[in-house]
Amino acid sequence: MQSKKNQQTGITALYCRLSRDDGQESDSNSVANQKRMLSKYAKENGFSNTRYYVDDGYTGTSFRRPSFQKLLEDIEMGYVSTIIVKDMSRLGRDYLQVGYYTDTYFPEHSVRFIAVNDMVDSEEGENELAPFRNVMNEMYARDISRKVRSAHRIRGNSGEPLSQPPYGYMKSPENPKKWVIDPETADVVKDIFRMYLEGKGTDAIAGTLTERRILNCTAYWHSKGIGRGGKKTQPNPYNLNSRIT
Repeated sequence: MQSKKNQQTGITALYCRLSRDDGQESDSNSVANQKRMLSKYAKENGFSNTRYYVDDGYTGTSFRRPSFQKLLEDIEMGYVSTIIVKDMSRLGRDYLQVGYYTDTYFPEHSVRFIAVNDMVDSEEGENELAPFRNVMNEMYARDISRKVRSAHRIRGNSGEPLSQPPYGYMKSPENPKKWVIDPETADVVKDIFRMYLEGKGTDAIAGTLTERRILNCTAYWHSKGIGRGGKKTQPNPYNLNSRIT
């Protein structure tokens, strides 16, 4: 059992997590609401030295989350005395992994674990309902995953694009679910195909486009205010490599 002294001197970790797994529960499970609930609970129950660990946008079926990994590092260093979450599903939605942390890892590191809404408190002994909640949380995540895959399959079979338009295309102004030719880059794409049919390799094509000072894909999208990956500012926005396709 955790000592009162350790509880008072160690970090009280207030762990929050939210992802698309949470579906329509997102309003009640918002990070802001989780923070308010956990802060209020900690204050009312005498837990001091609180610190938030927040993973926003990370699925509960994986534990490779930045803030959770940071929490584990702090536990290994002996800094954490207590972990408080809104409910068991915030910790995770993998039955075996959640059970490992709550039944083995946390006790081995003298960390008290509390899930407020599920009335789980490791200091009060084993909660007989906790394993069933863990199973239900995992089943919920699997059901959401199946529904998402099914929705994508239906959209794809109906001809609706499931990704962003590639270079040379753009979303239709009349219907964003359809792609149309981008008139500003159409000639560039035609030149790429022409040079390829003439027998030029990808390095030669990229070199020609660079000499013509054609913006690379990332720079072009950013110049049009289109949100894509990659650096917004580049040393040479005309620098292309052979991966132009």
